[in-house]
Amino acid sequence: MAAAAAAAGPRREDSSPQWTPPPREPVGAAAGLGDCEDAPVRPLGKPRGICSRAYFLVLMVFVHLYLGNVLALLLFVHYSNGDESSDPGPQRRTQSPGPAPTLAPLTRLEGIKVGHERKVQLVADRDHFIRTLSLKPLLFEVPGFLSDEECRLIIHLAQMKGLQRSQILPTEEYEEAMGTMQISQLDLFQLLDQNHDGHLQLRECLRPGEGVLSLQEFSDMDLRDFHKYMRSHKAESSELVRNSYHTWLYQGEGAHHVMRAIRQRVLRLTRLSPEIVELSEPLQVVRYGEGGHYHAHVDSGPVYPETICSHTKLVANESVPFETSCRYMTVLFYLNNVTGGGETVFPVADNRTYDEMSLIQDDIDLRDTRRHCDKGNLRVKPRQGTAVFWYNYLPDGQGWVGDVDDYSLHGGCLVTRGTKWIANNWINVDPSRARQALFQQEMARLAREGGADSQPEWALDRAYRNARVEL
Repeated sequence: MAAAAAAAGPRREDSSPQWTPPPREPVGAAAGLGDCEDAPVRPLGKPRGICSRAYFLVLMVFVHLYLGNVLALLLFVHYSNGDESSDPGPQRRTQSPGPAPTLAPLTRLEGIKVGHERKVQLVADRDHFIRTLSLKPLLFEVPGFLSDEECRLIIHLAQMKGLQRSQILPTEEYEEAMGTMQISQLDLFQLLDQNHDGHLQLRECLRPGEGVLSLQEFSDMDLRDFHKYMRSHKAESSELVRNSYHTWLYQGEGAHHVMRAIRQRVLRLTRLSPEIVELSEPLQVVRYGEGGHYHAHVDSGPVYPETICSHTKLVANESVPFETSCRYMTVLFYLNNVTGGGETVFPVADNRTYDEMSLIQDDIDLRDTRRHCDKGNLRVKPRQGTAVFWYNYLPDGQGWVGDVDDYSLHGGCLVTRGTKWIANNWINVDPSRARQALFQQEMARLAREGGADSQPEWALDRAYRNARVEL
């Protein structure tokens, strides 16, 4: 073996005549083998450059430069994010409120079929049943939603607050907006002339009457003069589109504990997010005396380019001539038993199709709840404590608000005997998902910075907020 190793030495040395290895100690000694047989020797070649001192120093310099750049980049990103997340001050906050959060899909109950019932627990000590009344619109009934004591309390609070006559004539702001609309007199006349006889009867605009306007007379009038003309023909309150009195009751933080409890019950019933329900309109309480009614209408209006939702107008930053109520859902409570009349009618509920022109046939106007309430497809009799609720919009297929559901047309039938008391909880949702998200974000910021006093006037009933009533 030693001879073979010796023979191998000259071959390596001959192959590398330019370089002679320095003298080395025996391999066995270096390895601590003592006098034992020599260990195999690894052939030696040219020195490997990667182990040279100069190359090692250059490599270390480049490694340190690389690590330094990486650390500098990480620090830059970290402090940049810190600046964005820290309080930017009033000026930056006004200019850039930040991206609005993405809102979860809106909850929508399934109707299954007319007459279907499901059990739910809305309060701790009892069960409620939700019954499907129609599929078009998606309409439900919940008997016993309110207790008799809660109904009496709501009526009492409304009487304490004071009721005012419900608005049925155009306001000054509406008239001013009408003056800015780009619509011709002819288009407006044809829109109002429902029977297309070339004459505009007052019953087509406001009430039945003897007076008529021809197209020529209407074209010669200013729109403001038209409103004055309508006002000059005094109508009895029983002949108006709406004959009732109403008020608003605050349900937010600091309200009467029963009002808060009802709002929380509505939250559980609708299964919507607390932000949407809490930022919706206060409770509207309405009284219909004998002869009281409300012609068929829809609670929510479509949002066109010239309209905007009333509840999100603060964050829209848009100048449009009209506002509309964007009410995703209506929750209506019956506060008493009515002696005669007063049903809630849905004239076209569950029709196969909807045609607006078919609402008026053979001098029968299905929207007239004073004369033709009995001809509506569905009538709900008022029973104290019962709640009915429905969706005013169709779904858009993406978990949000679509078009207005025309089948949600409804009205209050004529009260023939006694008095009718109801209350409405409207759940406000903007058909623009981004605008609704921005609205909720802004309201949350106002609540953090200034509490309830920073909320918009429409959202609070300040006169009632601090009221405390116990029955």
